[in-house]
Amino acid sequence: MPGYTTADIRNIAVTGPAAAGKTTLIEQMLFNAGVIGRAGRVQDRNTVCDFDDLSREFGHSLDSALVHFDHDGRHVNVIDTPGSPDFIGKAISVLPAVETVCVVIDAAAGVDPVARRIMKIAAERNLPRMIVINKIDHIEHVARTLAEVQDAFGAVCQPLNLPAGNGTAVIDCFANATGDSDLGDVAGFHSAIIDQVVEVDEDLMAIYLEEGEVTPGQLHDPFEKALREAHLVPICFTCARDNVGIRKLKDIFAHLCPSPLEGNPRSFEYSDGGEVKRLRGVPDSKKPLIAHVFKVSHDPFVGKMAVFKVHQGHVGHDFQPRVGDARKGIRIGHVFKLQGKQHSETDQIVAGDIGAVAKIDEINFNSVIHSDGVADDLHIRPWPLPRPMYGLAIEVTATGAEGKLHDALAKIVAEDPTVEIERVQSTGETVLRGLGDLHLRAKLRLLKDRYGLDIRTRPPRVPYKETITALAEGHHRHKKQTGGAGQFGEVYMRVSPLNGEDGAVDGLLFVDDTFGGSIPRNFLPAIEKGVRQVMQGGAVAGYPMQDIKVSVYDGKYHAVDSKEIAFTTAGRKAFIDGVKKARPVLLEPFVKLEVTIASSMIGDISSDLSGKRGRILGTDTLPGGMATMHAEVPLSEVMNYASQLKSMTAGVGTYVMEYSHDEPTPPDIQAKVIAAFKPKDDDD
Repeated sequence: MPGYTTADIRNIAVTGPAAAGKTTLIEQMLFNAGVIGRAGRVQDRNTVCDFDDLSREFGHSLDSALVHFDHDGRHVNVIDTPGSPDFIGKAISVLPAVETVCVVIDAAAGVDPVARRIMKIAAERNLPRMIVINKIDHIEHVARTLAEVQDAFGAVCQPLNLPAGNGTAVIDCFANATGDSDLGDVAGFHSAIIDQVVEVDEDLMAIYLEEGEVTPGQLHDPFEKALREAHLVPICFTCARDNVGIRKLKDIFAHLCPSPLEGNPRSFEYSDGGEVKRLRGVPDSKKPLIAHVFKVSHDPFVGKMAVFKVHQGHVGHDFQPRVGDARKGIRIGHVFKLQGKQHSETDQIVAGDIGAVAKIDEINFNSVIHSDGVADDLHIRPWPLPRPMYGLAIEVTATGAEGKLHDALAKIVAEDPTVEIERVQSTGETVLRGLGDLHLRAKLRLLKDRYGLDIRTRPPRVPYKETITALAEGHHRHKKQTGGAGQFGEVYMRVSPLNGEDGAVDGLLFVDDTFGGSIPRNFLPAIEKGVRQVMQGGAVAGYPMQDIKVSVYDGKYHAVDSKEIAFTTAGRKAFIDGVKKARPVLLEPFVKLEVTIASSMIGDISSDLSGKRGRILGTDTLPGGMATMHAEVPLSEVMNYASQLKSMTAGVGTYVMEYSHDEPTPPDIQAKVIAAFKPKDDDD
């Protein structure tokens, strides 16, 4: 049995931009707690959290990593997360497992888009937040960064401690009402945070107004309430490299951050008679199990490892819970606590704690593991993971390695919720999609290093779609005689835009309007099959079709020669004939683009996006001379935007891209795409 209870557990996600010092900060915590004998350094490639070869080679975290330590009777689980925008999905995916989100900000760099995005998501999901301003040895930047934090996230952001001695120490301004700091007299900062905390407790506020001061013991419960209600976002200062402020930060994690009993619980959903209902786990080890898998990894030596948070109940040896809506339970023989890449077996993972199981194929990312007596289709409320839009067409260089590639890609997709594999039938391409160039380069290295696959890549074709804009009629008479019984089928149909009519399947509404037995009903499925072949492979440019209504209203058949294959061919060619008369259009995907740049670059970026047929929707002015531009742009124009933006902004600009909608392609581009299409001759 673990030597701690649910009330002793603290779960904290350490997030923030790349190079802010998150991994170094955690390394110092482990060293101070006696978990490791010497603090490693990122540049020396020997830290506990960056244990995989790729993270060490790239020089920053590419995946989340779980560690733990004990401090003052508390068991603290800390999750290190990547800071690159290309890997932000890995950071977001761990948030359901914690009660506190700690955002680390580089004192010299200030608030960046990753910090803003994590803070926004945590606020939307009612997660208590705190901010660590790291690298306070850059003391000349600290006051500016503090002001920028408060400007960006509001007056709820108040320091718990302050840098002192030119960044060589910190002084507590929560418990202390007097003293000097690098940012001025402590008294003003003390009053500001006390005022912020007592506002959530009317009785304590009355005492404070009457007596002018309150004790730390009186402030503990209101402090946690202020965290839970987002009325306070405490700020701490550290210099992780020099071990400054680390002890104080551990104290805050252990004594001021909420336990699973005190935090805001995550929401689960299930269906009850067609109605979606919500359920929140109760962190009680005696109740039926509810655990959520927030990370899956594949190790060549350990195999598949699933990391989970126990929201209710407990997980122990020889446990047989169920996964999702599976009727049969799984057998859990061993459970582990993780310390970076090391895993040690434990008797039990109690409510509120984080653990792992290995080599259980049924457990995947986002799986909910539960006992009997809990809703079968229970799943966690979806989190706002970014959709992968950056793609590369991939193929193996070695003959016969396609099966090995398929298995490797399945494992990579299982590990990363922001990676997708798309088999584009119209182009014959296998497209690997992620959040950016760095993201996909890391996955390609995994394919080579872990699975021994050499991959050839190229830019994918734009995923256009085809549709029609007018009503038209199509006709084809298929007749083939090769000796003996022949083939005969004749089809007349009308094609029209779907216009929101119900009953469509995969973008097609197929209607039988024949009468008088002009076409026997047993041949109608064959006609629909032919139509769907064209819907899938395209009629004018080789791309999938959508939003079309097909009405078959007449035709002819032969008692001997009519066969299904004849009507499949007739239906396919009649449909193509109708589509070509119905003013077909290509639809191209548009993306929402959020570009964060220096304010001085607004004109250049706006001009560039306009030249890419983009529409500027607005611009938000940010502290620190930065701005975020919002635009809608055709995907075809920004498929290589990462390198273009890097070139224009000298590596300072960042962007987030998500699918928005489809729009008709301009006539000149449509004509070029259609002209390049070379349909295969039908083999009738």
